[in-house]
Amino acid sequence: MSAVAVSPALSIRGLSVSYRTTRGVVRAVDGIDLEIGQGEALGLVGESGCGKSTLGRAIVGILPEEGSAQGDVSISGRLFSQLPDQERRKARGSEVSLVFQEPMTRLNPLMRVSDHFVEMIRAHQPDTSKDDARDMAREALRAMGIPPTRLDNYPHEFSGGMRQRIMIALGIVLRPRLVVADEPTTALDVIVEAQILNILEDLKSSYQMGLLLITHNLGIVAQTCDRVAVMYAGKIVEIGDVPSVFSQPKHPYTQGLLRSLIHLDTTELSSIAGAPPDLLRPPPGCRFAPRCPYVMPQCTQRVPLLADVGPQQEAACYLYPGA
Repeated sequence: MSAVAVSPALSIRGLSVSYRTTRGVVRAVDGIDLEIGQGEALGLVGESGCGKSTLGRAIVGILPEEGSAQGDVSISGRLFSQLPDQERRKARGSEVSLVFQEPMTRLNPLMRVSDHFVEMIRAHQPDTSKDDARDMAREALRAMGIPPTRLDNYPHEFSGGMRQRIMIALGIVLRPRLVVADEPTTALDVIVEAQILNILEDLKSSYQMGLLLITHNLGIVAQTCDRVAVMYAGKIVEIGDVPSVFSQPKHPYTQGLLRSLIHLDTTELSSIAGAPPDLLRPPPGCRFAPRCPYVMPQCTQRVPLLADVGPQQEAACYLYPGA
């Protein structure tokens, strides 16, 4: 008997996102292909402004008014990007969820925590009674290590780490197939950060959900993720399993990012010279070429494609055949 094919939690094909600005059109995400399996965590890393958060919001379908997306986004085999607006709104929370950074700016200070849960749950599941919604909220908070007795407290009555746990609880209460976590540990101390990461790991394993973890922190990716995608100027420049990319980074940009990490034996700080390009007028060819120590003539003429550089690793660089 043949095995039943399991759809990935996330499948992206040719996703691009553009913003209309007073200076012209900025393409913040440019032709991304990406896949996350069920129960898999993928870390998305890169410098500020490279398009990570835009990609996360495009997946969930909550771009600002001046933004527009092209390409296909499928969640657990369902073509999410082509759904009518009403169906997409209903699918958020139940099929895909976004956990924002800075929870104090996302939680309404005039609403009790219970009100946040009841409003969200009944928006997606209108037949759920208020009492049942409160019971679901208690279970979600308990999974985050927050006493259910705190359900009717206001956001300001919680610490920063507990507010972030509430945001995660709101994101997983309807058991989505995919969670996009955008810098979920920003501004948290290292102990609370470790607790949040352990919670995400437990959720991934328990619910077999896919996790896209957007972060600047490569250490978090090494600790939490199965694979890592490196983004630069709107494009994925390297992707692979965490051990391969961290031990043998292939793209010069990835190498620079990893050299900039500080270890116990670090004696000298390292950085990547230059700055990311202006995406209104990106350079022809490889967008990292103006900063690359290995730049060659073809790098400034044609855009390199992702090519196999290892058993479970791809890089978009002309240093390797197939790019």
